[in-house]
Amino acid sequence: MMLGYLLARAGLAVIVLEKHKDFLRDFRGDTIHPSTLEVMHELGLLDDFLKLPHQAVDHVGGQVGEEPVRLADFSHLPTRCKFIALMPQWDFLNFLAERGARYPGFGLRLQAEVTDLVQEGDRIVGVGGTSPQGAFEVRADLIIGADGRHSVVRARAGLAVDDLGAPIDVLWMRLSHKPDDGVETLGRFGAGGLFVMINRGEYWQCALVIPKGQADEIRRRGLEAFRGRVARLAPMLRDRLDELKSFDDVKLLTVTVDRLRQWWRPGLLCIGDAAHAMSPIGGVGINLAIQDAVAAANILAEPLRQRAASARYLEAVQKRRTFPTRATQRLQLLIQDRLLRPVLMSTTTPKLPLLARLVRAFPILQRIPARVIGLGFRPEHVRTEDRGRTTEDR
Repeated sequence: MMLGYLLARAGLAVIVLEKHKDFLRDFRGDTIHPSTLEVMHELGLLDDFLKLPHQAVDHVGGQVGEEPVRLADFSHLPTRCKFIALMPQWDFLNFLAERGARYPGFGLRLQAEVTDLVQEGDRIVGVGGTSPQGAFEVRADLIIGADGRHSVVRARAGLAVDDLGAPIDVLWMRLSHKPDDGVETLGRFGAGGLFVMINRGEYWQCALVIPKGQADEIRRRGLEAFRGRVARLAPMLRDRLDELKSFDDVKLLTVTVDRLRQWWRPGLLCIGDAAHAMSPIGGVGINLAIQDAVAAANILAEPLRQRAASARYLEAVQKRRTFPTRATQRLQLLIQDRLLRPVLMSTTTPKLPLLARLVRAFPILQRIPARVIGLGFRPEHVRTEDRGRTTEDR
């Protein structure tokens, strides 16, 4: 959606295909980091964007056993917004869709599920799919695969994927937020588990991190045992766990960390989770996808305008985004293996890690994780011009 908006803004014709009838899905990436907010500022969209309901988080904390620790302080970042905006992803997507529609080159087709690629020789020239109106085919100078970690586009393109491994899965749920709960977003480390609570105003968006493949066993043990597990990790929520009426209220995110060896074929480029599925650690996935989109628009807008987006430009996008992708995934894997795996396998309350003790003793160190989470390893900036004549200009 972001890349579609950027290319339409640059004066190009774009069609965004979405297989669902709307964007209303729960427990998607809802953390809009300062790097993404900076992009919205550069596009002149920030003020209107922040009028949408959201929560501003300027620091992130954790609790190991009974010991609290503040882990990241975003208030010192060199950005317009020195906070993470917690906003439902459907609001973000609807906002971009509405702004994109102001450009005559922008098209959005809902209930249009891509199921195959159209190929001529060694070049991808279009996509085929299904909709309520029947089968369809769309041809274009460039196809962008932005269809997530289970990408049909990358599978049909035969692009090789390296699975980097993930020892965790996540069970998502929502529980009510009471006035005396406090507002801090935090992660709670306890014996055998990690429970994350994200303040969403009227409710807590909660995540129980579990060992890979344990979801079926948790369901087999029953809802009451599950409620007890949550209560042990987050005692403050004990009085509202009956809000979980069944396991239908608990959604499984199967965590995958992988990366394409090559993100492109002639006529096709994958970005976001379709190119590199991220762990939920740090909530960085959506923001790396946005950075991919900005980099792709910066590199491809002019070649596309000249209908000359050859393989070297697609390769340039991958080259530009490889370092931040690899660095972020390497850090996520380190946290998974060195911190999460031992906690999940332990039957005793973990001790406060040395790094957390240092951050608590020297608060200035909170700026380091804030920069890594909030900005990433190579933040992108909008370089394309606004060359699309919007409907408001007519």
